Amino acid sequence: MSDVVVLDYGSGNLRSAERALAAAGASVRVTDDLAAAAAADGLVVPGVGAYAACMAGIEALGAGPVIAERVAAGRPVLGICVGMQVLFEHGDEHGVVTKGLGLLPGGVTRLAATRLPHMGWNTVRAPRGSVLFAGLPEQSRFYFVHSYAMGDPAALAAAGATVTTAHHDTDFVAAVERGPLSAAQFHPEKSADTGAALLRNWLATLPSGG
Repeated sequence: MSDVVVLDYGSGNLRSAERALAAAGASVRVTDDLAAAAAADGLVVPGVGAYAACMAGIEALGAGPVIAERVAAGRPVLGICVGMQVLFEHGDEHGVVTKGLGLLPGGVTRLAATRLPHMGWNTVRAPRGSVLFAGLPEQSRFYFVHSYAMGDPAALAAAGATVTTAHHDTDFVAAVERGPLSAAQFHPEKSADTGAALLRNWLATLPSGG
């Protein structure tokens, strides 16, 4: 059974993520203990709300270097919602640009959509070779709640990432996989059976194989 830490930096659906990961077969702890975050088989970085507030929480905890060191060492990290967004170089909300962790290239901006937030179930388009979406049917549906996203899937793919997209008036990055780093703009913990399957796929990548 994999040892997974859900990082508590003051933002995120911590308990719902904990329950979903436990149901998927992990031994899960929600903690702000950076030593535990560094040592776990897998680290989950959740996040809800504003990009700047999430980055402030990460910086106050001093978690940025731990996340970066895990990725550099090839140790799995999963970002969820704003926890995905902060992995990019920056976020632009209401004209305020906030520096991110810089583990993925590019920035997060407001969706070019007539209806925001983008809230509810939507299909995604995963490419062949995706580990997160392995075994899931085409056009699988996941639960989204967001107004901002990484909006340049082609640039991210050109940087060597496996990019899954969704469409809400415009295409945007719904999930990304690059080496030990995985991330989802949607909430797998709120996405019923498809979300559970995705979490099981991620757990299978951990050193103990889930």
